[in-house]
Amino acid sequence: MKRAALQLVPLAGLVSSILFFSTPSYAFQASDAVAPQISTTNSSKALVKAKEFMVASANPHASQAGLDILKAGGSAADAAIAIQLMLGLVEPQSSGLGGGAILLYWDNSAKKLIALDGRETAPKAIKPEVFLDKEGKPLKFMDAVVGGRSVGTPGTVKLLEHLHKNYGKLAWADLFKAPIALSEKGFAVTPHMAEQVAASAESLAKFPSTKAYFFNAEGQPLSAGVTRNNPEYAATLKLIAEQGAKGFYEGPIAQAIVDTVKNAPETAGSLSLEDLSAYTVKEREVVCMNYRAHDVCGMGAPTSGGIAMAQILGMLKEYDLAKLGADSPDSWRLIGDATRLAFADRNRYVADSDFVKVPTQGMLDANYLKQRSELLKGSTGLKTVEPGDFSAMTQSRVDDNSLELPSTSHFVVVDKAGNIVSMTTTIENGFGSRLMTNGFLLNNELTDFSFVAEENGQVVANRIEPNKRPRSSMSPTIVFKDKQPVLAIGSPGGSNIIAYTTNSVIGYLDWGMDIQQAVAMPHLVNRTGDYYLEKGTDAEKYQPVLEEMGYTVKVDNMNSGLHAIAIKADGLEGGADPRRDGVVLGQ
Repeated sequence: MKRAALQLVPLAGLVSSILFFSTPSYAFQASDAVAPQISTTNSSKALVKAKEFMVASANPHASQAGLDILKAGGSAADAAIAIQLMLGLVEPQSSGLGGGAILLYWDNSAKKLIALDGRETAPKAIKPEVFLDKEGKPLKFMDAVVGGRSVGTPGTVKLLEHLHKNYGKLAWADLFKAPIALSEKGFAVTPHMAEQVAASAESLAKFPSTKAYFFNAEGQPLSAGVTRNNPEYAATLKLIAEQGAKGFYEGPIAQAIVDTVKNAPETAGSLSLEDLSAYTVKEREVVCMNYRAHDVCGMGAPTSGGIAMAQILGMLKEYDLAKLGADSPDSWRLIGDATRLAFADRNRYVADSDFVKVPTQGMLDANYLKQRSELLKGSTGLKTVEPGDFSAMTQSRVDDNSLELPSTSHFVVVDKAGNIVSMTTTIENGFGSRLMTNGFLLNNELTDFSFVAEENGQVVANRIEPNKRPRSSMSPTIVFKDKQPVLAIGSPGGSNIIAYTTNSVIGYLDWGMDIQQAVAMPHLVNRTGDYYLEKGTDAEKYQPVLEEMGYTVKVDNMNSGLHAIAIKADGLEGGADPRRDGVVLGQ
């Protein structure tokens, strides 16, 4: 196994893979009404402190499952497995067995940071025109999402098994007990889940098995507070607990997945038993950037968050954000335009590094980032941004602005031994493809690819190819000071993930916020030109001054789900995003 020692990730000069983003522009996908997850919970939450261990996740049942594993002597890896299995039950619209995930694992005894890729892959039989209509034009996004053609080979179960084999302490089957028990007993549907079901009711109702689960006996979407059990999910978990990942990737569950995909009415996909049995977890390089005497580390391609965050922070460290302060419009001008510059590079160059050459070293070069930071000088927003020129390192490419909607889930675990898991997990869109089998939803991850392969003779790096992993914005992050971890953080939120996570890191490192304040901070995000401000928050007050700076400003709901744990000399401090149902638990 490749393991990246922290001291071997020298920031600007590192030779590593990169994470990528999916930004919600529509260059290669027809514009249409889309169905992102929406934010429903916005209660204030307090900073949580603990001495020995801690978990932070998007649902109280999941956090409790993780905490119970830690209390029983389990490792961070063990707790992460229990959390994911529970999230697949109580937050099925965001992640689950039918999806994929990526994570950072800090092995405290070995002082090693490991990046693991459990991202979905395109089927071997995929065709490049899968998301084009009969005239060769890109399908409307939601037409591509719903049904079998958007389903990639799931990676989450293999990732969990890999994590356990390398870093687990407790018996594999013991990690399944609480999720199985709650699946059989039933859980109270949360307001967040009920809102998601109502918002996606029309597409969920298209498939009988999906409708049967998410609607009541009267044919109405599930409402908050009702008890819902999932005996099919319990049966699936029992089989995996007994047989390991083989029980998912081979045998009756695998056959059911393939049948569900290939028999989807009008939208049959190409996923095969061979695709499932051949799936492998990959260890990726770690991407870091030195910022304010800290090393901010993420994962390499095929996800873009690590390199994008590194670029943003590499540009911003030339400016004194602490002196400017969190309330300064100029701080947000700098942050917004640095984010735009990083997105420009991401759109042009980043995809699965097993298929395309990604110019990571050049994109993180200190001189290059210094030149990019010079563009931020002044008092007005950048009128336009262009990607850097890495044509000498890559084949000719055209920009790709593939749509990636807010969904997903993120959780963090720190165990008694100081090991850390920072994991982002997804089925892509809320409720994924809407196809359901054996108690879990199947992903729509293939819509993270560009819908077209080339334009004017120039190829798209993130084009669809057999066995390729689509680009993502997922950004599990661990921050170090003096080679010791001090913060683990991440978020869901589609292409906004990068900004949500980066801005919270800035809040913590530059502006002296505690970690709960940092994850609850109002959102201001500029990825591709328009400046988005979070509706109903103090962010709205910046609209006039940002417009004076030349930005087009839009006020909207912004759905994050940040979860973070700060590791301090006297213990642990955890923060949970007030926009979701998450909680922090520790001892």
